[in-house]
Amino acid sequence: MRAALAGWWRAAAVYRHPRVAAMLFLGFSAGLPFLLVFSTLSAWLRDQGIERSTIGFFGWVGIMFSIKVLWAPIVDRLPLPVLTRVLGKRRSWMLVAQISIALGVTAMAATDPTAGLTRLALLAVFVAFASATQDVAIDAWRVEAVEVERQGAMAASYIFGYRLALLVAGAGSFYIADFASWATAYRVMGGLMVVGIVTTLLVAEPDHRVSPATREMEQRMADAIARFAHLPGPVQRLAAWFSGAVAAPFLEFFRRNGTAALVILALVGLYKVSDLIMGIMANPFYIDLGFSKSEIATVAKVFGFAMTITGTAIGGVLVARIGLMRSLLTGAVMVATTNLLFMVLAVVGPDLWMLAVTISADNLSVGVSSVALIAYLSSLTNRAYTATQYALFSSLMTLPGQFIGGFSGVVVDAIGYANFFVYAACAGLPAIGLVLYLMRRPPVVAEPPAA
Repeated sequence: MRAALAGWWRAAAVYRHPRVAAMLFLGFSAGLPFLLVFSTLSAWLRDQGIERSTIGFFGWVGIMFSIKVLWAPIVDRLPLPVLTRVLGKRRSWMLVAQISIALGVTAMAATDPTAGLTRLALLAVFVAFASATQDVAIDAWRVEAVEVERQGAMAASYIFGYRLALLVAGAGSFYIADFASWATAYRVMGGLMVVGIVTTLLVAEPDHRVSPATREMEQRMADAIARFAHLPGPVQRLAAWFSGAVAAPFLEFFRRNGTAALVILALVGLYKVSDLIMGIMANPFYIDLGFSKSEIATVAKVFGFAMTITGTAIGGVLVARIGLMRSLLTGAVMVATTNLLFMVLAVVGPDLWMLAVTISADNLSVGVSSVALIAYLSSLTNRAYTATQYALFSSLMTLPGQFIGGFSGVVVDAIGYANFFVYAACAGLPAIGLVLYLMRRPPVVAEPPAA
């Protein structure tokens, strides 16, 4: 018994590693901007009397997080003048992104939505772009900063920091807005980006190693390009860089998964559609139903945060006990069905207990489904191309939902909140069908990099 307890204590000591601790603060920096350009922004706009159809279109700002794969190879390989030499490749990109987010959020605070809606929209796009760039750089730092044995602790630390930031940017912003103003809330949030900036300056740059297998694959592609010797030298070098940084990760994924690759990508893209469609209208729904900003902050944000963490813990147990695909199916079913509770809330009206039940079920489902999806994406990723392939998956998993979610306000205006939540629940059915289809196929294991 004593030996077993000692073993658990040694395992828990992994969280005392300096880079694992730093990941908590980097996760906070990554999570802080997200709600400021998504649901918190939609609440601010609705509170200022902006039409729901217009608020729905603001959901397209989140598409920046869905297309970050387009510039992920640039972040992965392009050095920044002076900064890269001083800080290193990963930290230089992290620092530039974090300073840009702080400036962008502060500028949003100085904008009146009723008089400068276009300016506010452009600033939100800028903040989303900088935030997505920060995500790419932090993901790359996380993978390279520690050995494989500590990656689980790094992921756990990141998720906790990220969720804590969502609580601050969600409930914190609502409380500040209720007692001061939305402009004050956004100024405070912009100042909190100092957490990420200081952490980036304090942590060390990780080692950058490329496996022999990766070098060999990229060399074969470069040799193929070299056959076009008649092209100008700069064109050949650009083509060689593109083949190694961009083409190779995608070709490897399709070669490994064969005909199932498109089905897998469809599942990744559709898995969160139901949740994202509903998410953009959640805060306007609470406000229109008659809940105060403090009630929304307490129940939907603070209590919801606790339930999300609980769902995350349950999701981890489910993956271990019933397997990855069954957990993925459970999460998909939970997300779709819990949307129907919002329909009940729309019919019942501003009942605080019903709001608590609905938020509890919704956040539990988000926690379970998020853990299952992240575990699934990790199983799909070849560590030789972690940054680019993970950027592909994380981009794709939000793009369809963000695009369709942009029409959420139009749908609510046309059919009302109750029918809208039925529509959001039905949007989860394709993901359930795709999981069931893939469960019947043998799993494909990602190839590890050569030693």
